[in-house]
Amino acid sequence: MAKITVSLIKADVGGYPGHASVHPDLIKEGEKVLKEAKKEGLLIDFRVMGAGDDLQLLMTHNKGVDSSDIHGLAWQAFEKATKVAKNLKLYGAGQDLLSDAFSGNVRGMGPGVAEMEFTERKAEPLVAFMMDKTEPGAFNLPIFKIFGDPFNTAGLVVDPSMHAGFIFEVWDILEHKKVLMSLPEELYDLLALIGAKSRYVIKRVFPKKGGKLPVDEPVAVVSTEKLYEIAGEYVGKDDPVGLVRAQSGLPALGEVLEAFSFPHLVSGWMRGSHNGPLMPVSFKDARCTRFDGPPRVVGAGFQLSNGLLVGPVDLFDDPAYDITRQKAQEITDYIRRHGPFEPHRLPLEEMEYTTLPKVLQKLKDRFEEVE
Repeated sequence: MAKITVSLIKADVGGYPGHASVHPDLIKEGEKVLKEAKKEGLLIDFRVMGAGDDLQLLMTHNKGVDSSDIHGLAWQAFEKATKVAKNLKLYGAGQDLLSDAFSGNVRGMGPGVAEMEFTERKAEPLVAFMMDKTEPGAFNLPIFKIFGDPFNTAGLVVDPSMHAGFIFEVWDILEHKKVLMSLPEELYDLLALIGAKSRYVIKRVFPKKGGKLPVDEPVAVVSTEKLYEIAGEYVGKDDPVGLVRAQSGLPALGEVLEAFSFPHLVSGWMRGSHNGPLMPVSFKDARCTRFDGPPRVVGAGFQLSNGLLVGPVDLFDDPAYDITRQKAQEITDYIRRHGPFEPHRLPLEEMEYTTLPKVLQKLKDRFEEVE
């Protein structure tokens, strides 16, 4: 059986208004480009969505990961959507397109990418998670809870096909290195890394030997692009995306979603400079309005059928998450009272990649030695 590749590629090509949401015309333009690609046989299926102010392209195909054809298609869609955004005078039109010309792969060019290639199972549930106003490390806690925490995922205890645990691929996004760690054996070592979410991020999760799935096919993947690393100056947070497979030797859908029931603190929010709670919301509530936030996550659920996307189901459009959202709003109220003080504002080492250094530079020569 031929493997299926699922590619989720996103970019902020213009906010409406400000950084709040995606204008419907951008989604229509993306759909127009991908519809033609499906007609020509490049894509099996697609969905174009919006989360916060990010345009999201979810595509299935047989080209494998890092395909220049697929990445070129996404780039074309973003460029055409940017033209629409400029005509509408949308805010930050094309801000995530950090190059004037496509060079074979969108990695390092601004857009965020989460891709996985795998053999489609008899039943293949898939969740596309899309975050706004935060960074890739925001996925660290929920992905760990899904695949590594028995208090979240009962299957780690009671399901023989999951009992051995999973392999986590962790990236050092500053040194551009990676390490594979096995859970539960290296639980404490993993936590020592991923607790520093602005540097060490979970990129992929793999099954172990003895389970139901091939060990070389990922079961979760997260975008790890850092826009400030690419651009050399502050251009906004990364607004990461992730893909998670579920059921049949993997965490159940409810275990996957349970990991987002706690609105943990993440970095980003207003001007990419603040900590705030991650709030799971429906697509209709993915508009970031309170202090350009608080940071949001939406979940689109699908069944794959020979590469066709059956769905989406708007998974956080559910009163089961009302308490989580209420708690997130309480945390928002509390931490906003700190104003420009840490820990609401990020620590200085993280503010280095924002606009704050330009403010501090003018004070540099006014400091005198203390006797």
